[in-house]
Amino acid sequence: MTAPLRVLERSIYRGPHLYSLAPMIRIQLDLGELEDWPTNRLPGFTDRLVALLPQLQEHGCSYGEPGGFVRRLNDGTWMGHVIEHVAIALQNLAGHRITRGKTRSVRGRPGVYNMLYCYRDEAVGLAAGAHAIWLVASLLPPELAAVENWGLLGVPEIGEPGSVDAILAALKPLVVKAAYGPTTQALVDAARRRGIPAFRLNEQSLVQLGTGSRQRRIRASVTGATSLIGAELAGNKNAAKALLADAGLPVPRGVVVRSAEQAAVEAKRLRYPVVIKPLDGNHGRGVTTDIASEEMARAAFDLAREHSRVVIVERQLPGNDHRILVVGGKVVAVAERVPARVIGDGVHTIRQLINIINEDPRRGIGHEKVLTRIKVDEAMLQLLAKDRRTLETVPPLGEEVRLRHTANLSTGGTAVDRTEVIHPDNAAIAAQAAAVVGLDVAGIDFLSPDISRSVRETGGGIVEVNAAPGFRMHLQPSEGRRRNVARPVIESLFPDGAPSRIPVFAVTGTNGKSTTVRMVSRILCEAGMRVGMTSTSGVYVDGRMLLAADASGPKSARVVLRNPLVDAAVLETARGGMLREGLGYDRADVGAVLNVSEDHLGLKGIDTIEDLARVKSIVAVAVARRGHTVLNADDPLVVRMERYAGGKVVWFSMEGGPDMRRALRRHIEAGGMAMVREPGPLGGTLVWWSGGRCEPLLDAADIPATLGGAAEFNIANALAAAAMTLSHGLDVEVVRRALGHFTSSFEESPGRLNIHDLPNGVRVIVDYAHNEAAVTALGRLLDRMRSDRRRLFGVVSIPGDRRDEDIRGMGALAARYFDEIMFREAPDGRGRPVGSINALLAEGAVAAGHDPSKLHRLPSEEVATQVCLEQAEPGDMIVIMPTEVERIWRQVVSYVPPAPAEPEPVVTVFEEPEHA
Repeated sequence: MTAPLRVLERSIYRGPHLYSLAPMIRIQLDLGELEDWPTNRLPGFTDRLVALLPQLQEHGCSYGEPGGFVRRLNDGTWMGHVIEHVAIALQNLAGHRITRGKTRSVRGRPGVYNMLYCYRDEAVGLAAGAHAIWLVASLLPPELAAVENWGLLGVPEIGEPGSVDAILAALKPLVVKAAYGPTTQALVDAARRRGIPAFRLNEQSLVQLGTGSRQRRIRASVTGATSLIGAELAGNKNAAKALLADAGLPVPRGVVVRSAEQAAVEAKRLRYPVVIKPLDGNHGRGVTTDIASEEMARAAFDLAREHSRVVIVERQLPGNDHRILVVGGKVVAVAERVPARVIGDGVHTIRQLINIINEDPRRGIGHEKVLTRIKVDEAMLQLLAKDRRTLETVPPLGEEVRLRHTANLSTGGTAVDRTEVIHPDNAAIAAQAAAVVGLDVAGIDFLSPDISRSVRETGGGIVEVNAAPGFRMHLQPSEGRRRNVARPVIESLFPDGAPSRIPVFAVTGTNGKSTTVRMVSRILCEAGMRVGMTSTSGVYVDGRMLLAADASGPKSARVVLRNPLVDAAVLETARGGMLREGLGYDRADVGAVLNVSEDHLGLKGIDTIEDLARVKSIVAVAVARRGHTVLNADDPLVVRMERYAGGKVVWFSMEGGPDMRRALRRHIEAGGMAMVREPGPLGGTLVWWSGGRCEPLLDAADIPATLGGAAEFNIANALAAAAMTLSHGLDVEVVRRALGHFTSSFEESPGRLNIHDLPNGVRVIVDYAHNEAAVTALGRLLDRMRSDRRRLFGVVSIPGDRRDEDIRGMGALAARYFDEIMFREAPDGRGRPVGSINALLAEGAVAAGHDPSKLHRLPSEEVATQVCLEQAEPGDMIVIMPTEVERIWRQVVSYVPPAPAEPEPVVTVFEEPEHA
């Protein structure tokens, strides 16, 4: 039996990731037997594929020109690559323009490939990839056409997996569901052209432009600056008209009516022709024009009443229907709107003529296309009946038949651009109307016989002022020049190139991330910024915890970037989130890679330390062109990242003075920026180099978190934090002051070198050291601290998803530093049976020469902590490396050691001397 093609994994990358800076979908495939069947070994395969998808002939592939992919097919390429191109082609056919993809073999796994391609919408992109697999499989010989584990992709099956039409029928509804309306899409496109990020906040049209406190929001053409009072006035047409009239602007006379009889009376009093419409309607619904009798008035009232409880009767102004778009007090576009109509040809009925018009590919349902299909409804039938016509009437050649009272595009109307011919008086009236109602973006419905002449001369005036005006008629008029009306809206929200992004500081590395992000946050707070911070202990905004969780992934980063109170984002960026869905931002102003050491190996395809370095390097790559990448000059794997780091590289190093590395010295001599620890007593001095000038920042011992300069890992973290903030332009004195007050207290840096002294003289250290490098660094500090300590207790464990050799290695490392070791089970064994982690830890410790009688296996970190607290004697030190940091810290600080036993009273017995 042949091995079929098999789906192994899927990922949706929403930000920069291991394979690209662009969002992509990754589907990992095992080709099985197909690994031996490239396309040039399959007779007729290429012809059948291109016949199904002729668009593939336009794919350039590696040749960079149309026909390139077909050449690859003829020369011989593998099925993962073919499926990638088919997924791209299907998205394009469904309406999403996609051009980029790649397929890469997985090292050490023959026949396994990562297939990647870009997408505009996750659901559409994933479905395109899933259906592409079956489409390609349907073209293969039966013995090679099987697919296993396809359900992993989570896409509903279709009846004809080998039919392009069936696939598109499944994809197009997803495209429609994901699509913005034309107005929102135009605004999002205009924002992105200026480099302003856009985030969809719900399934409708609510969009955030920009990040943090610099963000603005839109919902279609309603902006965050749109006045609620103005929008409500625009919705109350009678109140708006009264304001406009009081301002001296030309509006029709009218009155509110509440019955059909009253409408007939008022229509006659105002003098025909009149217009009857809902008080708070939109899109022309319920509006009747050219009313010339009491009977028509009553019918029009009933129609309007279907859309509003209150109805207006107005004198009808003369002229053609125009929409004038006002943005920020200026007229930016004018369109003459033509009601839906058909032109008779003497052959076809009105119904047939409507069907012919609706076949125009520019027309669609609702707002999905440039024009809207004409819909037959009761209002149309009544309008036709007024002229004694029906849908079966055959209009004479050249006769125009009007199908709607109003000229809205949403009811099938068309638009003609008149921006360049509007008279200055008419433009001024429109601008004043928007200002009187109080709208930053307004659509003025304006009747004028000739828009190029002043309405004061020709008659006409303002019919309505609309909030949330649609842009479709201006973006793609049926006749005339297209107008980029979205750009002035974006310029009004972000004037004169105002920044749209808050600064982003991203930190990754194997160890030190949490402390470094907290140091950076402290510095930015000292500078007066409201900081949003993510770390393994939670999400914080302006010093307050919003969410208690491991928040070092992309979802938490997005939480911060969407918070309107945040002036700067400081993001701990861990390996797991980057592998799962990429970064939570598109680019950072400052990215830092602290170090790379063995941890998490053997997980998610990361088998070597070089693999891990590639993952960490994503943070270095995804830095803005004018930003800075901070790298550790003492770590060879980090040094290699210089060649593809974004922005300018800034180094930090613990080795200054005569031991400074030659490459770092050359960098400094060339004027580059670097933060260096110069040798000296008590940890030395932190020095900032920039432009060839040296400025001492502060002594390491002056940073409380270094414990007088003894905690070298916190000196390194301080170097990185200082380099990140100084390279971004913060003042030296601000950095100096912030670091000079940064402690390792639980409140300032939970789980990072937190020290608590018990009343009985026992010192407890709580630190989240969880890998070899972290424990080694902590152990070196303990060696310096234990000189006056009797015994050193250690509560030690390691996550269960580590390799056996890593777990044994942690046990051996614990044996090097601790006298009494409490191995404890992890809260989540990650697939390992209870007791197996402790067994491997003990095995490693014994192999390293530790006394077995001083090794203890305990079921939980709470129990292990309690045993240590009870057994420790004055002068001892306990080091706890917990998983649940806060819970263990509360246990430690709430522990009250028993009072020492009072000594037995000394009784002196005096014996009476013997008397002679």
